[in-house]
Amino acid sequence: MRTAVIVTTYNRPDALAAALDGFLRQDTRDFELIVADDGSTNDTRQLIAGYMARTPFALRHVWQEDRGFRAAAARNRALAACDADYVIFSDGDCVPPAHFVSRHLALAEHGCFLSGNRILLSESFTAHVLRRQVPIHEWGTLRWLAAWARRDVNRALPLLVLPDGDFRKRSPAQWEGVKTCNFSAWRADLTGINGFDDSFSGWGLEDSDVVIRLIRAGIAHKSARFAVPVFHLWHRENDRSRLAENRCRLEEILSSQRTKAAVGIDQHS
Repeated sequence: MRTAVIVTTYNRPDALAAALDGFLRQDTRDFELIVADDGSTNDTRQLIAGYMARTPFALRHVWQEDRGFRAAAARNRALAACDADYVIFSDGDCVPPAHFVSRHLALAEHGCFLSGNRILLSESFTAHVLRRQVPIHEWGTLRWLAAWARRDVNRALPLLVLPDGDFRKRSPAQWEGVKTCNFSAWRADLTGINGFDDSFSGWGLEDSDVVIRLIRAGIAHKSARFAVPVFHLWHRENDRSRLAENRCRLEEILSSQRTKAAVGIDQHS
């Protein structure tokens, strides 16, 4: 099964480096990684070029012009650029554990998409990790428990690993809480709904939109919680000036039966 990992980024090369270091240490190398760049400057381009010379997997950089927060469009560009069977999504400020890719693939099931959870790092701990280049992707449970005891992270329960089972499909129509920083789906299912909706610009709700349309198209939510977390580096709150506009778009989707994105991956093919 051909697998692609799509990682979004925007002008945060130190965090992206931490994320890429995590992907360098995956327990499988049978995937390609595409950085979906929402308009970063040359610092990010140079960083990615440096990693291209040493990754044991294919690494590509798909860039779009900086016209504000356009994560949906960046993901669509990357999705259009790959021909993988299965696609795993994360963000450039999320550090994956060594089993991130392999556990997504182990849980993958036709007719389903996967949604995992995250552990949030504090502002001070994030600064320490990035400044010292701490390899948190290599940490075991005991070190994360110690970090939780120090309040360096918000919780430790997602570190618990449970096997696959029917309990993971108990809420097939649940869209609330799904985050595309830890999300995977069959590429055919995503292209079947015309991918993400580029109409969503500015922070917020573009991930809810794609999940609602997947569910409406008959693709069930399968939980990857207690199997595959990501470690989310702290960042300042994004500009939310367009959140009300995005909420109106989401309400329109919820009140309709539409499954296809109005402005989607077909714009980038």
